Amino acid sequence: MSAPPTPPELCARRLLVTHAHPEAFAPLARSVLTRMGYRIAGVEELSQLPPSIGRRRPDLRIVDERRLGEVPEDGDAATVPIILLTGRHGVSGVDPRIAGAVARPAGLHELYRLVQLVLEESPRSTPRVPTHLAARCRRDGREWTGALLSLSENGCLLRCTEPVTLRTEVEIEFPLPRAGSVWTPAEVAYQVPPDLGLVFYSTPAAVRRSIAEYVLEAMAPA
Repeated sequence: MSAPPTPPELCARRLLVTHAHPEAFAPLARSVLTRMGYRIAGVEELSQLPPSIGRRRPDLRIVDERRLGEVPEDGDAATVPIILLTGRHGVSGVDPRIAGAVARPAGLHELYRLVQLVLEESPRSTPRVPTHLAARCRRDGREWTGALLSLSENGCLLRCTEPVTLRTEVEIEFPLPRAGSVWTPAEVAYQVPPDLGLVFYSTPAAVRRSIAEYVLEAMAPA
């Protein structure tokens, strides 16, 4: 038997307003995030919500890049951050409101990671720690260097000067203090301009254990 739907008033810890058509999201992405406490409503739907929710200032906007011109100015209030839904080439131009970008159709995991990074003081999912690790990336015979700004078992935040498009698959190699040099396949899943969010996949078990040990040691009190 399926669980009963969560009442809307219990899903309003955060209000996320979308300026995007439903097909800009992967199936279930919006509904699952709503059940996790992120009330997601299209800008056209706000008038249909209970006043306690619909009249609130959004915590975040999720905007299709083709509708960016529709987003209202925030006036004297603090700017509402934007997650941009883009094509594979990611963010073009400079807009201080844009806190991150993900390719359409936006998947649950990519959106969740960005929403956590933008809104939460202690982002959930797997533990992530700040790092200053040199990295080397390879794809189709090309190789370039960069730096890991953060790391978890599931992925990392990479800074590099090489232009890399969203959903590009790469092999990334980096050193860990106890394990030495480790590598894993990864996909460029999102942007936190100017940096790239990589999601690891098919990571060798020994490498995953080494990363977990590194993260745990980095989080331990001195």
